[in-house]
Amino acid sequence: MPLDPILVAVPADVREFENYRWHATPDTYLKALTRVAGAIPVIVPALADEFDVSTLLSRVDGLMMTGSASNVHPDRYGVEPSTAHEPFDPARDQLTEALIHGAIEIGLPLLCICRGHQELNVALGGTLATEIQEGEGRMDHRAIKHDEQRERFAVRHPVAVAPGGVLAAIVGDDEIRVNSLHRQAIDRLAPGLAVEAEAEDGTIEAVSVEGAKGFALGVQWHPEYWAESDAASAAIFHAFAAACRAYASARAESPRG
Repeated sequence: MPLDPILVAVPADVREFENYRWHATPDTYLKALTRVAGAIPVIVPALADEFDVSTLLSRVDGLMMTGSASNVHPDRYGVEPSTAHEPFDPARDQLTEALIHGAIEIGLPLLCICRGHQELNVALGGTLATEIQEGEGRMDHRAIKHDEQRERFAVRHPVAVAPGGVLAAIVGDDEIRVNSLHRQAIDRLAPGLAVEAEAEDGTIEAVSVEGAKGFALGVQWHPEYWAESDAASAAIFHAFAAACRAYASARAESPRG
């Protein structure tokens, strides 16, 4: 019997194209939700001043924060902006901060990927480092230059999963291999976040919200790209979907459901 569909909110990036201002998100994230999580994605425009975020969150079963070519603006974590931090998307920054706080407050299942992982850290009071590949002893986590997306998103390096943690309960305590397409990373970990996985160079690759009312996980890599074929990637989306369904069921059974 097919599972009941769940609604998952996905914040949009803002793009300028053909004299229009577009609110959009990459296809790979949406297909991972539909094909693996069995969810219906709801793209949320980056217009946080135009609608009530809490009303939106009250009508969905989960929230997924995607990656993006843009970066969180350094003003949001007290660092002087530079060209090394660009490009920016301030409208998305405003929306995602409100969404993250709102989701954590009500226990709405939350999955944060790449930029989303960094947004989670910033929203809770942490900071980011840019051009991390230039640091002593750091790996180059950037995407390789290649015309084929499959090569750019290929699995490239291992991460050590924290034993007994939230991520370990999903993918196991063993080391897993992930893809890597970022030049920024968590610098100072936000209060209230727990480290769930690290790369060999110490880069924080996954976090969870300590004491969260519901599923609240951030990963720096891109499980959405291989969610249909990679076991660990699929497990993350299945765990998120299960949390969303449990949340939807509990809400339906509540007096206000």
